[in-house]
Amino acid sequence: MIPFLGGIVVVLLFIILWQSLRLREHGRQLQYIRTKLESIIASGSHERLLLFNSDPALQQLLATLNALLNVNHKGAVERAQLEQSMRHMLANISHDLKTPLTVVLGYIETLLQDHDLPAGERENMLRTIHSKAQEVITLMNRFFDLAKLESGDKEIPLTRVELGELCRRNILSFYDLLSAGGSDVQIEIPDEPLYILGNEEALDRVLGNLLSNAITYGADGGVLGLKLFFKEDKVCIEVWDKGKGIAEGHQDKIFERLYTLEDSRNRDYQGSGLGLTITKRLTEQMNGSITLTSKPYVKTAFTVSFRRLEF
Repeated sequence: MIPFLGGIVVVLLFIILWQSLRLREHGRQLQYIRTKLESIIASGSHERLLLFNSDPALQQLLATLNALLNVNHKGAVERAQLEQSMRHMLANISHDLKTPLTVVLGYIETLLQDHDLPAGERENMLRTIHSKAQEVITLMNRFFDLAKLESGDKEIPLTRVELGELCRRNILSFYDLLSAGGSDVQIEIPDEPLYILGNEEALDRVLGNLLSNAITYGADGGVLGLKLFFKEDKVCIEVWDKGKGIAEGHQDKIFERLYTLEDSRNRDYQGSGLGLTITKRLTEQMNGSITLTSKPYVKTAFTVSFRRLEF
C-alpha cells in the first residue's frame, strides 16, 4: 500500500512540476508578446507577431492581435493619405481664392489712388471686381455644398425621373456655346422613355458639370457627344469628347476633392477641382455610379449609371 501511495505522490509531483514549467514558459511567451507588441506599436513598423506554439488558445490570441495590427496599420495608411489629401486640398483652395482676390485688391488700390481714371476704365475695373468676387462666392458655395454632401447633412429626395427629356434640356442649354466654339455635337437619345429613381435638380447639376467639363477640357477634339442608353437593368448617360483626355496616372484621382490637372492651372482653364467630386457624391446619393475611360484624342467618356425603373 505504501509503495502505491508513494507512486501516486511521485506522479502528482511530476504533474505539478510539469504544470509549473508550462506556466513559466507561457509567462515567458506572454512577456515576449507584450514586449514585441509594444515595439511594433512604438515604431509603427509592418511587423507581425510570430510565435511557435501548439497551444490553441495562444494561437488564437496571436491571430487576433495580428488582425488588430492589420487594422491599425490600415488606419495609419488611411490617415496619412487623408493628411496628404487635406494638404493638397488646402493648397488648391488657397490658390483658387488667392488669384481672384489678388485681382480685386489690385484694382481697388488703383481706384483709390488714381482719381483721374476715365469713367469707362473705372467702370471696366468695377465690372472685373464684381466678376472676381462672384468667382470667390461660387467657389465657396461649391465647397460648402461638398461639405454638406460628405457629412450627410444634405438630403436629396428621390422621385421618378425621365432621363430623355432631362438630357435634351441640358444639351440644349450648352448648344449655343458649342456652336460658337465650332464643336460638332453628336446626340444619341432614344425615343423610348427611360425612367430612374432620382432627383431632377441633382441630375441637372451632374449633367451640367460633365458637359461643362467636356467643353472646357475636350474642346480641342472638335466634337462632344451625349448618349443615353440602357444596358440590362441600368440606364446610362455618357458624356464624351475627343480631346487630349486624362492620363492614366490621373484617372483614379480625378474625383478627389479639389484635385485638378496641371492644365487647370493655366489661365485658359478655370476649374476649381470641385465639380467632379460633387458630381460623384450627387450620383452616389441617388444610388448611382460614375466611371471614366480615356484614350487621348480618341475618346474620353464619363458615364453615370442608375437602376432602371420599369413603370
